[in-house]
Amino acid sequence: MIKFTSSEVRDLLIAFFVISLCFALANGGRDTNAVLTILPYIMVGVGLGFILHELGHKFVSMKYGYWAEFKLWPQGLIFALVTSFFGFVFAAPGAVYTYANYMTDEINGKISIAGPIVNIVLALVFLAIATSVYPSAFTSSDALLVFIICATGYSVNSFLAVFNLLPIGNLDGSKVLTWNFGIWIVTIAVAGILTAASMTIGVENIVRLILGM
Repeated sequence: MIKFTSSEVRDLLIAFFVISLCFALANGGRDTNAVLTILPYIMVGVGLGFILHELGHKFVSMKYGYWAEFKLWPQGLIFALVTSFFGFVFAAPGAVYTYANYMTDEINGKISIAGPIVNIVLALVFLAIATSVYPSAFTSSDALLVFIICATGYSVNSFLAVFNLLPIGNLDGSKVLTWNFGIWIVTIAVAGILTAASMTIGVENIVRLILGM
């Protein structure tokens, strides 16, 4: 059973809101109305992506019998806010800390890769839903809203996956690479392709290609 402390729930909620705001600012710029308009959509994509990413780490850690707890990194949140004004987000709001006297590289790698895999799966789920509702988006405002939310979810989660898989510092990628180079290269390649497609082709064009439109 996964257990949470009150401070952990507080830190998750703070990180969830601030990171959502950062992505809204990065996409909406200095247009307050635009930021407020897209914030709810960003919160769905980032909310699921961020919370489930961290829960992925926590679940796998506790599966191996370790205690794991998310802790906020205030400096990371401030840096994320600063970078968002330049049109991108360097997201490092905190991390799940696993408490263990000893841990092999394999277990550490499996715990670390759980978060990015969650983001990759979510990105593909969002893309699948976006594809299924797209034909109706031309005639239904509800379908259009679902498409926009799912398009945002795809873009955000693919980005979160590739960012966390970078083999830099204490990011997940460093631990996965130490454990298994092959698994690391496959997962970062998949995440990179999803992210590149989102940034270059655009989600709507990806969907149209899938549908043959």
